[in-house]
Amino acid sequence: MLDIQQIPVLNDNYIYLIHDPDSGATAVVDPAVAEPVLERLRQNNWQLNYIFNTHHHADHTGANLALKNKTACQIIAAENDRQRIPGIDQGVAEGDRLKLGAYNIQVIECPGHTTGHIAFYIPDADALFCGDTLFAIGCGRLFEGTAEQMLQSLKKFTTLPLRTKIYCAHEYTAANAQFALSVEANNTDLLDAIERIKQLRANNLPTVPTTLEQEIATNPFLRADSDAIRKTLGMQNASELAVFTEIRARKNRF
Repeated sequence: MLDIQQIPVLNDNYIYLIHDPDSGATAVVDPAVAEPVLERLRQNNWQLNYIFNTHHHADHTGANLALKNKTACQIIAAENDRQRIPGIDQGVAEGDRLKLGAYNIQVIECPGHTTGHIAFYIPDADALFCGDTLFAIGCGRLFEGTAEQMLQSLKKFTTLPLRTKIYCAHEYTAANAQFALSVEANNTDLLDAIERIKQLRANNLPTVPTTLEQEIATNPFLRADSDAIRKTLGMQNASELAVFTEIRARKNRF
């Protein structure tokens, strides 16, 4: 079994260490800062082999060069964003396959938050590392891409098995849930989730990873076909893209 460890840093970021105990291979996903990663590596007696970057923002790549200098690891990120990824060694694109020990990793292009955003999916671990594309009960802001791109990126994720665990990069869940309530107030799955979120955060525990099944039931950005949401928005006959675009616009103002 892969050992996946979550490292909270900055205000609300999560860095993930992925370790295959059989081979000893270790990767870090979106290292914002170096020292917490190096400390966890020391605690575990692990050697860092790879950095996986989902996108170029500094709170996901800020430790690239420091970690590469300390560990001689390889940095893997989107080929079409090569010029914005510090220290990149290997560029990847949609459909590419990577290996971490015996585990296959699939690269999924998911533009929207940025134009070069990618995700890393490990089928045998039911794990999706999706950066700032999909959040628990939310999705990333459209800093560079379009609503249509983001909708199509999220649709790619919904084709994965429902048991897939969603390892997103920020602890935004409580605020996301309050927004979701504003567009789908009577969603009982969402109301149940809000109670769980309150309990977790009261105990300073993370709300992620979530699961794809949970997100399909509660996340308004995966529910643009919901009759209840469409009624709230007054968009019963609108296209899925139009509804999605309106949900994103409302979240920006919320």
